Amino acid sequence: MADDATFMTHPQKPSGTESKPRIRRVEAVVNPLSGSVGPGAAEALERVLSQHGLAVRVCEASARDLSCAVRAAVDAAPDLIIVLAGDGTAAMTARRAGPDGPLVMPLPGGTMNMLPHALYGQLGWEEALKRSLNDGEARWVSGGEADGHPFYVAAILGAPALWARAREAMRKGRMDLAFARAHTAISRAFSGSLNYSLDNGQEGKAEALSLMCPLISRRLHDEAALEAAALDPKGAAEVFRLGFNALTSDWRNDPAVAVSPAVSVKAWARGSIPATLDGEPIRLPHEVEVKFLPHAFRALVPAATTA
Repeated sequence: MADDATFMTHPQKPSGTESKPRIRRVEAVVNPLSGSVGPGAAEALERVLSQHGLAVRVCEASARDLSCAVRAAVDAAPDLIIVLAGDGTAAMTARRAGPDGPLVMPLPGGTMNMLPHALYGQLGWEEALKRSLNDGEARWVSGGEADGHPFYVAAILGAPALWARAREAMRKGRMDLAFARAHTAISRAFSGSLNYSLDNGQEGKAEALSLMCPLISRRLHDEAALEAAALDPKGAAEVFRLGFNALTSDWRNDPAVAVSPAVSVKAWARGSIPATLDGEPIRLPHEVEVKFLPHAFRALVPAATTA
């Protein structure tokens, strides 16, 4: 890394990117059993960092030890934390680092890799790491928080989020559970049971509420807000049209979708609300508040990467 750059321990919070940071101390958390990581990844990561004149302390952790590994890495107060694991570990690290902590590199090592793909496009983890070390910038990443649970790409609240649980069961080879959850998702369709209220005064009922962060929003990339899209299809015909528009254009232009910016959102239902946060399924209470986080954490990204 260049010697004339400065690493800021307690940075100001401007939008966009900062100057090229100086990296001295590096911590890394690797889950070799995660999605696309595989054996030998820790050694390969150390090799790349060594080629750039950097020493790293790598912690290989299993799923049950990841929380402790992430906490130890952040508590060590390095200049950079590298995460090569699943989406949940990436989000956990980003949240624990926060706006005043070290830079974070959530490399693509999971199944969906929503946050890594939003930051590094379709680069593989080694290429993303090399480019960031060669010509990296510290970039502020905004996000959201639903009932205390962070997300940095997108959140979906409502019955359609139940499909994520079916997908998760299928990924684990539990076809019986996948079919049972798919049946539940179908039975909950068109319930219109999710009520919502945006801070701009817009309110209503919807099948689902999608909340996209500026990191991937096509409409609000430069705005300090979430892109709230209420999906309210009336019957199978509108679902078909919505699906067709999703394949051929921007689904948010469909008449069944109401889109507007929001800094805070309230949602409520009769029972607990199924949701996915950056692809991870979760159950939220029957009343939930979602807040926009303008400066959630800082990520090290290649200067020329367009996610």
